[in-house]
Amino acid sequence: MRVIFRPSHLRGSVTAPPSKSMAHRMLICAGLSDGTSTVRNISYSEDISATIDCLTALGASVKKLGDTVEIKGFGGISNSAERILNCRESGSTLRFFIPICLASGGRTSFCGARRLFERPLGIYSEICRERGIGFFPGDGGLIVDGRLGHGDFAFRGDVSSQFITGLLFALPLLDGDSSINITPPFESRAYTDMTLSALESFGVTAKRTSDYCFSVPGCQKYRPGDVTVEGDYSNAAFFEAMRLLGGDINICGLSGTSLQGDRAYLADMPEIAAKFCEKDVSECPDLAPVYMALASACHGAVFTGTSRLRMKESDRGNAMAEELSKFGAEVTVGENSISVGKCSMTAPAATLCSHNDHRIAMALSVLLSVTGGVLEGAEAVAKSFPEFFSVIKGLGAIFDTVS
Repeated sequence: MRVIFRPSHLRGSVTAPPSKSMAHRMLICAGLSDGTSTVRNISYSEDISATIDCLTALGASVKKLGDTVEIKGFGGISNSAERILNCRESGSTLRFFIPICLASGGRTSFCGARRLFERPLGIYSEICRERGIGFFPGDGGLIVDGRLGHGDFAFRGDVSSQFITGLLFALPLLDGDSSINITPPFESRAYTDMTLSALESFGVTAKRTSDYCFSVPGCQKYRPGDVTVEGDYSNAAFFEAMRLLGGDINICGLSGTSLQGDRAYLADMPEIAAKFCEKDVSECPDLAPVYMALASACHGAVFTGTSRLRMKESDRGNAMAEELSKFGAEVTVGENSISVGKCSMTAPAATLCSHNDHRIAMALSVLLSVTGGVLEGAEAVAKSFPEFFSVIKGLGAIFDTVS
């Protein structure tokens, strides 16, 4: 989809969309429970739809009632017949469900977008190799074959916290106690705090016993729950950028006690808008594209802790560098840092590209709503925030769409 923007002045109130990260976690806990759970405030993005599809494939019964989902869970252990799980483009879905399927044993085939299986899975590959479990990556897919046993798990903490979360879902179901030991640096640890909170909501105990260690008792059962997904700081950050670039926007629906690591934008973005500064994004990599867009429109900035941006839906550092250059900004991408220069903030002559990445599409839309211009591949927003363009139109963004 092509979106043709004209310069606009945005104003009004906007409610933050539901947190995709917490929705994944609550839906999975509901699916693992033995009974019927209610999960409220759901947005059916591509990623969340992938998780619902995978729960259904494992035996959960899912009923959608507007933005509420009723889930009759499969009790934690799925039948051992061969299963096929389509994860679409969702890295969270894939990394969360691999250990869940291994807890049940049997053979599971994972499929989805080719880019998904280019993202790192080496931690699970090594765990399976050490325990004699089949782990067979293929052309755009993965097969795992075997049963995971309880015990001690140790791996690096600077690849993705999603590996930790996947194990935290599965280990309570095993027939003995387990531990997870993380080799520092431990990045994005806020996401594991969100996982522990979700587990607690469904009656499961897992504890962080130190900065780098988790203790997980076995022989547990997930209990049904009635929960509401909180607002999403990750996607609210795009509206904050629009506000800081001159929009009269009030953002509602965010919890002041949220565990989300992307709450960091509340402090970071006003500083980025006010002056040239340096920010470490290792704990909030999903904010990097919008931080880069805002910095280019204001005073420039240097961002550190950026190495993991290469492993997202796109190579986000280089993708943003390519697109911001069309505004005239000089961007230098290093091994673990990115320097962003100030752009002209006039409509780019060249068409911008989303690189099939939802956060790139929304970050570029922030700038285009001010300058005007053309964005190709805008449909990428469906991955996390399918309502994005209708929401900004309600705020006064002027654009036409071409399928």
